[in-house]
Amino acid sequence: MGKGSPLRVAVAGLGAVGMAVVRALEAGLPGCELAAVSARDLGAARARLPRAVPVLPVEELEPLADLVVEAAPAALLPAIAAPFLSAGKGVVVLSAGALLRNDHLIALARERGGQITVPTGALIGLDAVAAAAEGVIHSVRMVTRKPVRGLAGAPYLIENGIEIEGIGEPLRVFKGTPREAAVGFPANLNVAVALSLVGIGPDRTELEIWADPALARNVHSIAVESDSANFTMSIENLPSENPKTGRITALSVIACLRKMGAPLRVGT
Repeated sequence: MGKGSPLRVAVAGLGAVGMAVVRALEAGLPGCELAAVSARDLGAARARLPRAVPVLPVEELEPLADLVVEAAPAALLPAIAAPFLSAGKGVVVLSAGALLRNDHLIALARERGGQITVPTGALIGLDAVAAAAEGVIHSVRMVTRKPVRGLAGAPYLIENGIEIEGIGEPLRVFKGTPREAAVGFPANLNVAVALSLVGIGPDRTELEIWADPALARNVHSIAVESDSANFTMSIENLPSENPKTGRITALSVIACLRKMGAPLRVGT
């Protein structure tokens, strides 16, 4: 990519997040252009696009783009990311939990000069946690409360026989670490993994997950104690068309892409 050339962006996955990113790119993001997309059903994907954009299997995206936005099922992360990282290019990863099971991708990025970016997503305050991590963080605790339909079908609930349909009051369904949650709740807790990666790691971060029948929004509360500051944060996210994903997640990816080509960048 030459100086002044737009960043060619591929989007892998055309669910709620992927389509929102495609629409933003097509509407015009300074310094970026939509180069190609991929989806499970290539024919259906072509019918959904606003113009004739190359629609390819994930393994064929790399030659057409400088960066790929991964907005697909977590199991596809290696197939999406590896070609770009091998070529020294960028990957914006939404399935942060899958990084814990594919740490070879981080090694590949380091070896080939590629870069993995995990956007802020549904969390606030990651800049503050990143700053605190330059000193000493003593503890990070996160409590996530979700509507029942946002957790229904999670592997952890099925494997442990936890019934949440029809509950009449909040029920804590998990207490552990983001590493454990990434396995049991692969579509729900990428936010917790992102928090752990920027802070004290996926094995020291404390996490609780609650199913709450009274909620219509995803609620995340975080408490951090460090040698530089103690702080708490809370956010209520409106679900997207996919109840497992907050609406702000797609907006976070768009903001991340906008920052890449901006003459002024605010925030670490």
